[in-house]
This record gives sequence, structure tokens and C-alpha cells, in this order.
Amino acid sequence: MILVDRLRLPVCGIAAFVLTLLAVPSLLGQTATAPTASEGPESVDQLWQKASSKYDDHRAELLKEVDSVNQQGPFRADWESLQRYEAPDWYRDAKFGIFIHWGVYSVPAYANEWYPRNMYEPGFDAYKHHIATYGPQDKFGYKDFIPMFKAERYDPAAWAELFKKAGAKYVVPVAEHHDGFAMYESGLSDWTAAKMGPHRDLIGDLAKAVRSAGLHFGLSSHRVEHNFFLGVGRAIPSDVNDPQYAAFYGPAHHWLTNKQGTPLDNDFTYVSSAWANDWLARGAELVDKYHPDIVYFDWWIGQASIRPNLIRFAAFYYNSSQKYSNHAGVINYKDYAMQEHAGVLDIERGQLGDLRPLPWQTDTSVGNKSWGYIKDETFKSPEFVVHQLIDIVSKNGNLLLNIGPRSDGTIPDEVQRVLLDVGAWLSLNGDAIYGTRPWKVYGEGPTKVAAGSFHDVDTTNYTSEDFRFTTKGDVLYAIGLAWPTKQDVIIRSLAPAAGTEPVQSVALLGSDARPQFQQRADGLHVQLPSEAPSKYAYVLRLTFGGTSR
Repeated sequence: MILVDRLRLPVCGIAAFVLTLLAVPSLLGQTATAPTASEGPESVDQLWQKASSKYDDHRAELLKEVDSVNQQGPFRADWESLQRYEAPDWYRDAKFGIFIHWGVYSVPAYANEWYPRNMYEPGFDAYKHHIATYGPQDKFGYKDFIPMFKAERYDPAAWAELFKKAGAKYVVPVAEHHDGFAMYESGLSDWTAAKMGPHRDLIGDLAKAVRSAGLHFGLSSHRVEHNFFLGVGRAIPSDVNDPQYAAFYGPAHHWLTNKQGTPLDNDFTYVSSAWANDWLARGAELVDKYHPDIVYFDWWIGQASIRPNLIRFAAFYYNSSQKYSNHAGVINYKDYAMQEHAGVLDIERGQLGDLRPLPWQTDTSVGNKSWGYIKDETFKSPEFVVHQLIDIVSKNGNLLLNIGPRSDGTIPDEVQRVLLDVGAWLSLNGDAIYGTRPWKVYGEGPTKVAAGSFHDVDTTNYTSEDFRFTTKGDVLYAIGLAWPTKQDVIIRSLAPAAGTEPVQSVALLGSDARPQFQQRADGLHVQLPSEAPSKYAYVLRLTFGGTSR
């Protein structure tokens, strides 16, 4: 008011002056990067909607296609219909896949793949590191890493060959992570690897190479979490606040997360219908363009505002996938995001403690600290991965093992060695893994896994008394998780019992030795040779006098 009085503006000029102040925040001592955390969620969401409006027509076409396909069936967009879903046999037979976290976050390669968020949050090491290395967040933001992400040494055919040698049967790259940068050629965004950075459809090229290698190809979408992922940037001076980057940084809402240990229904983060529809349209676009055999989602698809569109996507994907293959695809979900029969449960960095009648999956990473590439990573041993795979398969699950390539597209040597060592074990013992189904019990022995998410490294070392079981036809496989110091081992689950057929033969995979065996009251005694035929674990192939076991 004092300023207006001093300028002695006429009444008509006052209105114009105020509008100018509102339109040019710098005149009020602010800039486009000034904090906006106090603004209402509707207004910041409108900024994102406006920035993305150039794709409204295409988005509408995709949403119309979703509903059209679902009207034709066979799956309807409701849980009652979706619970009739069954995981395809190829997936249940495959057992082992490769997950890939690769994106712009591999450029700073610091802390973990949540660097895009944590670099904007005071108190995190990534925040301090970013300022010390690149400058303040209002001068150098996450977007400024994109030109540095070049993928100049990316060789998708070499990747596919490595994954095949590792014994994997399917490959699932992240098409878009929480950061909002699409690794594929999208018709709904300018912020993609095809239009910036590498200027290449990284996902499309990998899809061709993976399928040429005879492997199944899937996709992972973490787009839904982008709704809030950069929200911390609104609390500080940063480029997240600048409207000209709203199409990339998204609405960047405040994350009103559910309290630890409570259902995701208690997450009250603002989600507009425009965001939920954009998420659905992007999922439909991925299905149309790449025909994935698997679609992996992170946890937030279970958020209450997303669930209505989740069932629309699930029906669309299952219906569409049967048009380009002879089976419905696979959706991996976490926690309670889906009705348990409607998709395949995924346990992040953890396992189940017992056999599960329905198929399920563990996803974990070769790297212990991060899903994406970082410079000071430590790695799991091949023995750890093999043991985890065996335990998971014995309980009716699959293992999706993640790797994090560098920004130039190369895979670290340490990661390649782990994959190749796992592949060497599978080449000798794969009969006990691929195409198998669980037995009446998953195993025996003193070592139990630490069940649940984020406990995979908490399991103690296995002993020579620990066995896991799988079956294929009339064959039972007993997998020993440690070579005994004495040549005699006892499998207590195979003690003689009424109504069961006696063990007829025992073979040691990878060995010409013919182990001597005898069923006694305390179990099946097997005499092993002096040396193990393979590292990490050994496999006994058992047949019986009849079909009962």
C-alpha cells in the first residue's frame, strides 16, 4: 500500500500494477524457484495439468481404448472378475528373472536411487552432497543431470546375452521410476530418453534384444509415486517450484504417508483424478507399445485414490495380453494392493517363511545399498543369491534379481561376475529349479529365513542339515544347502511312512557317482562322494517305487 501511494498511481493503474506483481514474483522479492509448500494442492496440481495439456487428446484416446477393450472382456474391471486370473505356466516355470533400475539417477550415482528426492530434503546426505558437488538446488536441479545421461556404451544385445548366461528366463527393466523420466518413447511426455539425454528408446531396444535371445520381456512402472516424489523440493528454494518444469517434476504434492505398519488406505496424499487418469493412460501406452509379459508395480498402486484405475488397468492388460500371446500377462503387486488372486504378490528384499499355494515373487538387488548404480556399492555373493533362489522356489516363488547399470550403459564387473556364477550353478542344477512345483513341505533343517520385506540379508548361514524340496513329474529334488563334513547325510522328511512308496533311486546332479542310500526310521541316509560337484548347493534327484511321495 505504501509503495502504491508513493507512486501516486491512478485507480485503473493500481489494478494493472497488482496484476504485474502477481505475474512477476521477482518484483515481490521472490523468484520462480521460491518455496511453494504453502500453496494448496489443487493449485499446484493445476500447474502440472496445464504443463501437460498438450497431450490431453492422446491421453483421452488411450483412456477410451482402455474402456473399449474392457467392455469386450473376458476380464471386467472389478475384483470379482479379476480374481479368476491365474498366473501363466511359463512364469511359474521360469523361476528366475532380471530386474533393471537404470535412469538419470545413475548420473550422480550417490546414496541410492531416491537421490532425486533426497537431494531436495535437508538432513539427508544427498542434500549436502548435492550442494557441495553441484551447487544449490535452485541453480542445479535434478533436471540438469539429464544431458549428462548419455548411455553412450549401451549394448542391449550384450545385456541380453549376459542375462541368458545368468540363467534368467525373463527381464524387467524400469520403464519409469519415481523421478518421472521415461526411459522409453512416450507420446504423453517430452521428458523421455527418446527426446532428451540418450535420444534413444532404451526400453524398445532392450525389448527387441531380450526377445531375440529367447527370453520373456516385462516392464516396471513406478510412475504413480511421482505424484509426491519431488514434493520435498517445494519446501526449499529449488527448481521444483518453477512452473516451467512442472511437466517433469509433476504435481510434487506433500506426501501424507500412512504411519509405519498401517494399511496404505491411511495414506491421505492428494491425488487428482487427472493424475490417476494420466497414470492409467501411461500404463496403457506401455502395454500397446511393448506388449510386456509382466508389468511390475511398486507399492503405491494400492493408494485409495488409485485403486479404481488399478482395476481398469488390470482388466485392460489381461484382456490385451491375450490378443498378442496365448495367455494373460503377469502383474506384480506389493502388500495388499490387489486381491490376492488377481495378480502375483511380490515381496521386496525379503522372502516368505513357508510355502504359499499361490505363486509369488521376491525382488531383491545384487547391490546391498541401492537399486540403481552408486559408486560405493557392496554386493551380494553368488552363494547368497543361489541359496535365496532355492528357498524361494521351494515355497512356490520366483526370484527377480535387480542390477544397476552405470549411466553410460555398462554393467559393473562385480555384478557380471555374480550373474555368471549363478548361471554356472543353474546350468548344472537347473533341473531342480526350472519347471518345478513345490512338494508337500518346502524343506527341513534348523535354518529359517527371516520372513517379510526388507529382511533378506538377516537369514543366518545354512548348514548341512538344511534341505529344500522341489518336484517335477514323478521326480523329487532334495537340494542340500551346505556340503557336509561327513559323507553321510540324512533327509528326515523321507523316513518310511505308511502309504508312501520307497525311494527307488538317488542321483547326484553333475556327478557320475552313484550314491548309496537307505531308508531308515530317522530318514533317508545318503552316502555322498568326497567332493561336491558344484559350489554353493548340491542336488539329489530321487525317484520312487510308485507315484506317491
